[in-house]
Amino acid sequence: MNGNGVVGILSESCNIWERRAPLTPSHCARLLCGGTTRSGASRIIVQPCTKRIYHDSQYEDIGCEISDDLSECGLILGVKQPKLEMILPDRAYAFFSHTHKAQKENMPLLDKILTERVTLFDYELIVGENGKRLLAFGKYAGRAGMIDFLSGLGKRYLNLGYSTPFLSLGASYTYPTLSAAKAAIIAVGEEIATFGLPSAVTPIVFVFTGSGNVSQGAQEIFNLLPHSYVDPCQLPEVVEMDKKTRLHASRGSFQLYGCVVTCKDIVAPKDTSKSFNKVDYYSHPDNYNPIFHETIAPYASVIVNCMYWEKRFPRLLTTEQFQDLMQQGSPLVGVCDITCDISGSLEFINQTTTIEKPFFRYNPFTDSYHDDMKGIGIICQSVDILPTEFAREATQHFGDVLSQFVGSLSSTNDISSLPPHLRRACISHHGVLTSLYEYIPRMRNSDSLNISQNISYKQFGKKKYATMVSLTGHLFDKFLINEALDVIEAAGGSFHLVRCEVGQSVDAMSYSELEVSADDGDLLNQIIDSLSSLACKRHDSREVRSIFSLKVGKVDANSAVKDHTGNRSAVLILGAGRVCQPAAAFLSSSGTSETTCDVSFVSEVEGLRRIHVIVASVHLSDAQKAVEDIPNAEAAALDVMDKEELYKYISKVEVVISLLPPSFHFVVANACIELKKHLVTASYVSDSISQLDGAAKSAGITILCEMGLDPGIGDELYDFATTIRFPHLPAFALEYIPNRDSLVYGRLYGIIDEASTILRGTLRYEGFSKIMSSLAKIGLFDTETHPLLKEELKPTFQEFLGYLLKFSMKEDLQKPADSVVLALEESQMVERLTMLGHCKEKTEAEKTVKTIKFLGLDEASEIPKSCQSPFDVVCMQMEKRLTYTETEQDMVLLHHEMEIQFPDSRSCKTHQATLLELGKMEKGKMSAAMARTVGIPAAIGALLLLEEKIKTRGVLRPVEPEVYIPALDILGELGIKLIEKVELS
Repeated sequence: MNGNGVVGILSESCNIWERRAPLTPSHCARLLCGGTTRSGASRIIVQPCTKRIYHDSQYEDIGCEISDDLSECGLILGVKQPKLEMILPDRAYAFFSHTHKAQKENMPLLDKILTERVTLFDYELIVGENGKRLLAFGKYAGRAGMIDFLSGLGKRYLNLGYSTPFLSLGASYTYPTLSAAKAAIIAVGEEIATFGLPSAVTPIVFVFTGSGNVSQGAQEIFNLLPHSYVDPCQLPEVVEMDKKTRLHASRGSFQLYGCVVTCKDIVAPKDTSKSFNKVDYYSHPDNYNPIFHETIAPYASVIVNCMYWEKRFPRLLTTEQFQDLMQQGSPLVGVCDITCDISGSLEFINQTTTIEKPFFRYNPFTDSYHDDMKGIGIICQSVDILPTEFAREATQHFGDVLSQFVGSLSSTNDISSLPPHLRRACISHHGVLTSLYEYIPRMRNSDSLNISQNISYKQFGKKKYATMVSLTGHLFDKFLINEALDVIEAAGGSFHLVRCEVGQSVDAMSYSELEVSADDGDLLNQIIDSLSSLACKRHDSREVRSIFSLKVGKVDANSAVKDHTGNRSAVLILGAGRVCQPAAAFLSSSGTSETTCDVSFVSEVEGLRRIHVIVASVHLSDAQKAVEDIPNAEAAALDVMDKEELYKYISKVEVVISLLPPSFHFVVANACIELKKHLVTASYVSDSISQLDGAAKSAGITILCEMGLDPGIGDELYDFATTIRFPHLPAFALEYIPNRDSLVYGRLYGIIDEASTILRGTLRYEGFSKIMSSLAKIGLFDTETHPLLKEELKPTFQEFLGYLLKFSMKEDLQKPADSVVLALEESQMVERLTMLGHCKEKTEAEKTVKTIKFLGLDEASEIPKSCQSPFDVVCMQMEKRLTYTETEQDMVLLHHEMEIQFPDSRSCKTHQATLLELGKMEKGKMSAAMARTVGIPAAIGALLLLEEKIKTRGVLRPVEPEVYIPALDILGELGIKLIEKVELS
């Protein structure tokens, strides 16, 4: 029955509120259009359901069949696990089964699947090569949980005697769409910004734990309100300053405060001489003391808990700690526990709540729980099925990914023909556990449920010698548990599972404690040595990031990961200028033990693949010079206007980086779209590139632009409500540029969301901006192909400049020289610049003419054939005249100083961000700061695309968290970072 091309969609039965479906009607329509191919299905049968977010008729209208009988379906899809009686024999099923970690409560389901000879695919196990789940609802849990809590917060404040704008909000499910819910949040934000909040309840500080998808979803909603983000270390200062500001005010703050904390903020090493180390913390949490209750919780009004937790870790707040906090006058009003860990990291959260009744009240003074919002205590929300509140959008998001796999899953009966990410997600095939999951019965049969840690080892079996072993790491998602158990059994030993804490996300490690035993003491030692070797694999004698660590009694073993060097990818870099070399060096050293530039961060990137770099240039010698002394890199001669050669090279790689002049990007982008390859540039998004957004999405690729210095690290895009000023810069240093976007200021969306007016300060020599403005007015920065530069016979620089300055108005553009002044005198050009209005003053025109002559734009030599636009001409001349020698040191200085004036005019805040980079001498050559700060961000963009950390398709700029968060982190590891400072006044 498997592989017959007929797909069934289950009616969800696990929860009354479960309205999601695995596929929308539109997804089904596309699959039916694809037929019985790898991208389609011959028939789709949908079980009728009156509470599903999409009506049965919508599926029927596009050609699906509506029937309770799914017996003709070879592949049956659901969201949550179905009832046991819904499992039909000899079929393939796909849903969240929660069986691969041998969870006791789901073993009856697994037994049913094995008995009925079912092939089971688990969505949770469909992961990319970077280890990230491809199918998940995390952000929707965060979004829905945050909206629900804000709605409850309004009711809680009302019960305390305060009317707030939050009172107008409803629960997430009461809005027809996520957009409608966001509009309601924005309206609340406008009211807060206009009228403020009651002074008695401010400042209101939201503390978000964790930085994963759940936290990002919650913050996405929070960011729609007027707010500022505060570093954890600044909480006391900011809260105190806010209190002083509103001391004599009739209204409180006109904004909320947000604070994101991760594990480094909630624990500290017991050994005060050591600093926090994430790998060490996950491996040895007993070496750390909890500090959240002392450093963060005393200032929190709301805790939004999005962080994964296991019993072996310190709690975020114990009941006793929380009771002490409340005795001391804590401002905490409520807890939004999106993780829903019952009696977990927040010990006093002892129950789940429902969508229809999402809150309970906990009174810490009497240690009692109540169903109302009146009286003493805090409100607590712990709903465990939040994503279904946005069932429509969640289904659309989920189906966008799942629909890509349905054709393959429904058309094959041989899992060996499936792509790796689907094969790995197959727990059982025809009722037999696949090799990756053979550990499940071993874990079930280890008597773990009947074992007490206090029982003598000799009670576990016939083995004479035994010891306790703990395993920490990616035991299940990386299948290391198989390797560990194989080591024990292959040596003739045995084991009993005493304790198991399984990571609930791909970023979280799992923890298992085993009683390992053997008949011989030496044999037991041999087993422990073998386990230690497994935990200490090295690549080229260099340890890389831990995904498996071992503890034996009091003995700690070193940690390491598997060798991933067999993973090989390729990147094509077009253009072999100075910017190219740092980009090529960065990429070629990723995933290896060699580093040709300072990329020590690669040891922190899990599963990083080895990258082969191809640098292509019109002149082979330039490309060869760029890759000199760089391993895993090769040079190639390529003219991008030669379509056949361009397509040949692009087809060899996964990602293309174009460091060519912007006028070539359109040609390269079209080739990438046709060949379905990602593209990265350091240039602004031009109108022509912007128009490719739809085509790029259809091709399933990302065109990532503005990954450089400027644009990139140093630009900004704001659309806010008050004013930002740049004080303390000399007048000549101010260059006014319209709103633009950035890497670093993507992060400031959450910090400075009160402003609408931007003044951008760029430190240049006096008059620089006016000269550049004049050149732009002449038309020298135009990027479109110019008629004079189209033909084979090119004009001279002098002739072209004369035409732009309108010395010739000849309509026949084929022969401009006939009517152009042959010698452009300085006085003529100065006069013409002022006459045409390109310069306001004569002195300004004189400086502009000097710049033109310095760049050789008035020379009598012919413009090269490669130049198609005025901008190409200027770039080429600048490269010739402004290039540094190999021993000259350059400097990059970016300084942003932004003063934010709040609506009440009583307070302001100054944000400063400074980047200073100097050229570095490496192997007798100067590595330019400008080259590094442009080339490395572009290379990071390529790396993020290779590692599938960037999911968005189409034309993209680095203002999305999936781009700027990891990019800035990597740049920081390389020492390229902005020093940020915030001052309140």
